[in-house]
Amino acid sequence: MPKLMLTQAFVKNVSVRTGAASVDYYDQRLPGMLLKILNSGRKTYYIRFKDHGGTTVQRKIGNAIILKLSEARSLARRYLAEIGMGIDPFTTAVIACTPTIREFAYNDYIPYVKTYKKSWDMDISRIRNHILPHFGERLMNVLTKHDVVELINHKFNNYKPGSINRVIILLRYMYNLAIKWEVVGVTKNPTAGIPLLKENNQVERFLTALEAKALLRAIKYSRNSMLQHIVPMLILTGARKREVLDAKWEDIDLDRALWRIPNTKAGKARIVPLSDTAVELLRKLQNKKCCDYAFANPNTRKPFQSIYYSWHSARRDAGLEDVRIHDLRHSFASFLVNAGRSLYEVQTLLGHTQIKTTQRYAHLSTASLRNASNEISAAVPELK
Repeated sequence: MPKLMLTQAFVKNVSVRTGAASVDYYDQRLPGMLLKILNSGRKTYYIRFKDHGGTTVQRKIGNAIILKLSEARSLARRYLAEIGMGIDPFTTAVIACTPTIREFAYNDYIPYVKTYKKSWDMDISRIRNHILPHFGERLMNVLTKHDVVELINHKFNNYKPGSINRVIILLRYMYNLAIKWEVVGVTKNPTAGIPLLKENNQVERFLTALEAKALLRAIKYSRNSMLQHIVPMLILTGARKREVLDAKWEDIDLDRALWRIPNTKAGKARIVPLSDTAVELLRKLQNKKCCDYAFANPNTRKPFQSIYYSWHSARRDAGLEDVRIHDLRHSFASFLVNAGRSLYEVQTLLGHTQIKTTQRYAHLSTASLRNASNEISAAVPELK
């Protein structure tokens, strides 16, 4: 009955010596746990303990080909703790009914998010490329905080903090749903208490008034005749590109100056108040109305699938090659904050569900506050 510190490499490579039917290796790290190897090559984790009558009992944890060593230790530790409290985990165990992370993802999570989440395809991509390669075959109730930290460390050198955070947030949400839905065996979220990485890689570009004028001049010469309407609409409303391109006349009320966006990133409709300038822009377009879509491709009378090339040409002509279309949304927020509008107003107009998302614009208010403080000097010139 050899004792040693079991490692994953040892479990993978060890075999039974010729002539022996089996061999047991006891784990020095976790007393009571052992690895049994048959000469057939089968490897199984067990725990061994004394019952209340003093009899030595051995119980199977699981196949060492399926369970990782860390998972087996986690299960063994829990079983031994329950036995110590007088509970027999093998009469109440639900391990066989607990789904793997792969099973939960494909059978429960993905079908659910497809019903309401506009960006569900991004979830599928992160699940396939980041979560399943590491945890796909793990039972949901054996994943630990240590496993999640190992995933973060593994990704850290090759991915930006923001990309890693999106994966952790997704995994956290999957477990929260599993707990909410009372999935058998899932009682804890292994991501709980693990902080997100600090994101220092966010690049936010804000147009100045002069840059906005240069861009608006450039789009007038674009081959895409609709670009001169699309770009101003993005700047005037702070809407996302796809929201503008897919806008329908039936959702626009020019008399009340309101635009209802039925499908947003958050998965629910929101109302956008339209400025006088935006209403004027839309009235001009309405006079040329040819289909159900406000900013349709004149040739197909359907929404543009992409406006990248016409946009890229316009921004290049304006000397603004570093400006992305999404930066027009940031610029909308910038203009509002520097005009003295509150972050609550910006949050509402942008359709952010959490104020934390809007906080990125908080530093922009410094200039408007400085201008406000200068009003004192103007009011009391004797102070100069």
